[in-house]
Amino acid sequence: QVTVVESGGGSAQAGGSLTLSCTISGLSFDGYAMGWFRQAPEKEREGIACIGRSGRSTFYADSVKGRFTISKDDAKNTLYLQMNSLKPEDTAMYYCTFASCGPGSPIPKSLFNYWGQGTHVTVSS
Repeated sequence: QVTVVESGGGSAQAGGSLTLSCTISGLSFDGYAMGWFRQAPEKEREGIACIGRSGRSTFYADSVKGRFTISKDDAKNTLYLQMNSLKPEDTAMYYCTFASCGPGSPIPKSLFNYWGQGTHVTVSS
């Protein structure tokens, strides 16, 4: 059984920072790209950041490029998202999962249907 647990969300002022974590049990990160996704109220879930299988390649949606940094620790099966210069439009529920992405398709797409409860981020102006 695969379990996904996201954490680290909370409230922040515009311009502030938060770091999200995501730990997955039941399936190793090894051999898979991993992605962060978010869903704002009344909007579709969107992929925002992806890290390749080796961890050497990262890809970002234009909306977060230059402000967010994705990283992972394969030994801990944990994915991270460092979020800086937060904006009110970053307010959303954030999720992580196994993903597909690459130079020609930087926006991550979920690879399997493994989702956690998410962690909520609220950014006030």
